[in-house]
Amino acid sequence: MSEMNQNNNGPVKGAIHSIESFGSVDGPGVRYVIFVKGCNMRCQFCHNPDTWTTKDADWQTADEVLKKALRYKNYWGEKGGITVSGGEPLLQIDFLNELFQKAKEPGIHTALDTSGNPFTEQEPYFSKWKELMKNTDLVLLDIKHIDEEQHRILTGQSNRNILRMAQLLSEMKKPMWIRHVLVPERNDKDEYLFRLAEFIRELQSVERVEVLPYHTMGIFKWENLGLDYPLEGVCPPSAERVANAKRILEDCITMKK
Repeated sequence: MSEMNQNNNGPVKGAIHSIESFGSVDGPGVRYVIFVKGCNMRCQFCHNPDTWTTKDADWQTADEVLKKALRYKNYWGEKGGITVSGGEPLLQIDFLNELFQKAKEPGIHTALDTSGNPFTEQEPYFSKWKELMKNTDLVLLDIKHIDEEQHRILTGQSNRNILRMAQLLSEMKKPMWIRHVLVPERNDKDEYLFRLAEFIRELQSVERVEVLPYHTMGIFKWENLGLDYPLEGVCPPSAERVANAKRILEDCITMKK
């Protein structure tokens, strides 16, 4: 695990990829979504491989980001706010801590969209993470695969620390939305879906489970970067398989209520 922050003995800056001013899917209400650069995962289905490194990033301070976000505050209503997505935001935890702390001062709802990959209970990262959670209203946790070996094949990384983070979020009663990209020939077997449902059922603070069908709209980005696309020939899941996954995963939340 490595952290990405540019300070050069000055203010901490975040590596910004892009902004979505009126997001509607990355948290409740209307969201100002900040996409950061940098990610250690190499998901075979990634539709934003241009966010893997911080090359060509727009380095901004928390104050600069928040000032721009506040221009849209009137559109957020009672439920909206800011969401930081990626790339992988938890690689820039110092920047995140400063941004969310400043955002909470005027009462802005904060959401973190993460794979959980950088998480560790080693110090000093763990203390920084716990501080971040104090100012995070919602965690959108993307669990790529429930099986450790298959997760490594799909992403190049372990899922043990990710699942551990989910358990800790549950213990602290931190609201979570679980997201799962459904990929044929990778994680859509019923065996894996039932195991994931069993894991989610044990978590106490999951408010929603979202099944996101794999799509091929990001292939051109791989081509532009000169990268071979690992899922060449794999088609998006059928409506039946998506419905099946939703029935298995979303029902585990319904059963808890």
